[in-house]
Amino acid sequence: MRANTNLFWILFGFFIVADAAYTIWALIYYGQPEWVGTVAIGLTGIMSAFIAFYLGRVMSSQGGVLPEDRPDANIEDGDAELGHFSPWSWWPILLAASTGICFLGVAAGLWIVPIGLALVTVTLVGWVYEYYRGNFGH
Repeated sequence: MRANTNLFWILFGFFIVADAAYTIWALIYYGQPEWVGTVAIGLTGIMSAFIAFYLGRVMSSQGGVLPEDRPDANIEDGDAELGHFSPWSWWPILLAASTGICFLGVAAGLWIVPIGLALVTVTLVGWVYEYYRGNFGH
């Protein structure tokens, strides 16, 4: 996490310098500041500072050193339990397709949206309860 914090502080410095250069360039070229670019680049720098500050506070409050911050750590030291995923499940693909039908209804015709929402409901319930039926039923 230390590398991420340092990266965002470097980005903060870069964007502040870039904002100053952009503003000076606009003053020389146009005779007045170009506000959209100046504000956008400045706010990007401020956002980088916010993220760096947050990551620094989290790093100091967690009490330990993360595996990616230790030079002697192995790759498997950072493995965390991500949950249980069923590789044979078709429900996520069907859910994505039915969500696509909903978005198609918003873009093409609102009469398609209820059909898509019904399909979203069916596929979401199917995905949630796939381990309660068939060979995996409790």
